[in-house]
Amino acid sequence: MIRPGRRRWAGLALAILLLLLFLRMCVRIVPRDAPMNNDVPPNIAPSTEAGSLLIPVEGISAAALSDTFTQSRAGGARPHDAIDIMADQGRAVVAAADGRIEKLFSSVDGGLTIYQRSSDGQRIYYYAHLDAYAQGLSQGQQVRRGQKIATVGSSGNADPVAPHLHFAVHRLQPGEPWHGGRPINPYPLLAEPLP
Repeated sequence: MIRPGRRRWAGLALAILLLLLFLRMCVRIVPRDAPMNNDVPPNIAPSTEAGSLLIPVEGISAAALSDTFTQSRAGGARPHDAIDIMADQGRAVVAAADGRIEKLFSSVDGGLTIYQRSSDGQRIYYYAHLDAYAQGLSQGQQVRRGQKIATVGSSGNADPVAPHLHFAVHRLQPGEPWHGGRPINPYPLLAEPLP
């Protein structure tokens, strides 16, 4: 039989534990001199590299994604090493994770592109076939998970009647440049919930 005094202490301990868990999940301490970013939706928390990535096209669910990572391209000459996220032209492209804009680049194949380095420097997130960059976006800029960085398009070698975001993830070795790394499949990072 549990005595009333112990029951009260057990209840108090449980309440404190729940409060600490709540604070850990909901409160983010920001230094006083940190820049404010009003482009990040208030309901999107900062990411950690250990977790799943945010689907980088606004309004697209995991159920709408297809794993095209291993499909061949250029008549079988090369693997896709990315996934295509189909969406209307002009729909917002958002940062899949916190990081820094490493390179804004235009190429024949990728069209208007963004290379974003992860906060820990171990990954590059590549966004291609863009229609336009978000106003004010620049190389070296820090971005937050969920922040608008561009719009979906069909630039480069994309079919103009099928606008989409070509999204790739590359794992980097220390010191590797923005255009290096080893491709890893972004599909499970986007489609599978955290354990």
